[in-house]
Amino acid sequence: MFEREVVIDGRGHMLGRLASYVAKDLLNGQRIVVVRAEEILKSGSLYRNKMYRDITTARRINTNPRKGFKHWKAPSRMFWKVVRGMLPHKFAMGANALGRLRVFEGIPFPYDQKKRVVVPDALKC
Repeated sequence: MFEREVVIDGRGHMLGRLASYVAKDLLNGQRIVVVRAEEILKSGSLYRNKMYRDITTARRINTNPRKGFKHWKAPSRMFWKVVRGMLPHKFAMGANALGRLRVFEGIPFPYDQKKRVVVPDALKC
């Protein structure tokens, strides 16, 4: 039915467009690996993105901050969280779909020798 794994090169892709494509394929049962997550692009100015990041990291719970929001700094976890927001991850179907996703910074060993694909609809140009 599907290939074993699809390796997507994140370089030059827009964050939301790539995440929506990945989320849809995960729900259909495809295994997806995204490499070079640090080179995924965000729209808007650097200043606007910095202000948004500062606002989101300021959220916390006063009683016990360890139980509150997790603010991941790694680009791979940021992309993972965007995809998680597009899936029904609190139900079995969405949790299984999220389990089929792997995201890496750089290109680790088994994936550097495999063919990487791009998503033309998610590219910046």
